[in-house]
Amino acid sequence: MLHSASLNGIPGEAGLPLLGKSLDLLRNPTQVSDDMVRKYGMVYWTNAFGRTSVTLLGPEANEFVLMDRQRNFSSKGGWDPILGRLFPNGLMLRDFDDHRAHRRIMQVAFKQPAMAAYVEKLNEGIRQGLERWEAEGDFRFYQAIKQLTLNTAASVFLGMPLGPEADRLNRAFYDSVQASVAVIRAPIPGTKMWRGVQGRKWIERYFREQIPLRRGTDATDMFTLLCNAVDEDGNSYTDDDVVDHMDFLMMAAHDTLTSSITTLVYHLCRNPEWQEAARRECAALALPADDLPYERLGDLQVVEWCFKEALRINPPVPSIPRCAVREFEFGGYRIPAGMTVNVSPGYTHRMPSIWSNPDRFEPDRFSDQRAEDRVHRFAWVPFGGGAHMCIGLHFAYMQAKVFMYQLLRNYRFHLDDGYQAEFQVMPIPKPKDGLPIHLRPLKEAA
Repeated sequence: MLHSASLNGIPGEAGLPLLGKSLDLLRNPTQVSDDMVRKYGMVYWTNAFGRTSVTLLGPEANEFVLMDRQRNFSSKGGWDPILGRLFPNGLMLRDFDDHRAHRRIMQVAFKQPAMAAYVEKLNEGIRQGLERWEAEGDFRFYQAIKQLTLNTAASVFLGMPLGPEADRLNRAFYDSVQASVAVIRAPIPGTKMWRGVQGRKWIERYFREQIPLRRGTDATDMFTLLCNAVDEDGNSYTDDDVVDHMDFLMMAAHDTLTSSITTLVYHLCRNPEWQEAARRECAALALPADDLPYERLGDLQVVEWCFKEALRINPPVPSIPRCAVREFEFGGYRIPAGMTVNVSPGYTHRMPSIWSNPDRFEPDRFSDQRAEDRVHRFAWVPFGGGAHMCIGLHFAYMQAKVFMYQLLRNYRFHLDDGYQAEFQVMPIPKPKDGLPIHLRPLKEAA
């Protein structure tokens, strides 16, 4: 841990002995950032989760760090202390030429033919999941959508339904994500970090056993594509690479999307006029079949605004860390090499200088008429930016649109009168009570 004396006059505070601001950040990271900005401004240092870090806030800071035109920052160095034991060597934990080489190989799994094939599987899996929800009617949405996104991820990514191992896989991912913000960072038996490391070991065994069955085959699921992917120079993945990338992609695909869709459904319940506007848009497509085809994804403009607004309100990655590989200057301060540097989509997405009524759900702020997200190119950054821009962002849009199309054209959904959710923000936003909702078929709700 760097001592505050090395921070060249940057303002800030350490927080509690040993713990720093860890507990405060787990309880209410929004309050922590607001308090620190009020005291110290948009550049400050603090201690949390065993590290001293400097936080740079605002869209200019997002652009400076994420675009990284001077190659000042290591993504691996930023994420490794958080995720290194849990999701080692995922794409986000690679830098510069190594990152570029791995990303080029991975692109084959996100090209148009692959994406079109994924849509067919998403429609089928989501439709079947909603039919099971209909039989329940009243349930906790977060747990239900988490299971559904894991099932659809298995179909799209693995090319097969999950069997008895579904609950174990879900638990392994849950334990790994929770361990990312464990206050005790060593895998001592019984701790969050220990459970996360055990989850990683189980996931690794699960994927490694499958690889020999996928090599040399022509299936179109993402796992098989990665096993056989070759870039234009003939480079391919080792077994270790495939395991690391699949582990990370599966986590990102179902945990972050679970969070974002939960936020979206919550706000569509609280703002029924937007639920109805999105439903009318889905009905207006007048498709001959029940499924949303790949070529019509772009027609759901209102649904896209609503999804973007959910990502603004609760970005699934509220803070993005980097490690400075050399000394650099920002905001009038010199930040030393070796320092952890954070930028915050969560803070930027609430800035009243960018967003009118930032605490309100107003999807039309993304319309051409308002265009608040275009005030600065890094004002809205739920998918990061620069070389490490989320490779699965189009997949996220696609899955969200297919889900909302299937949901809106067949069901209405609402909350108990007066209900207001309380969201846990870290490590990934989710409602603390699971979000109890009521789902009714349209014909019955009418």
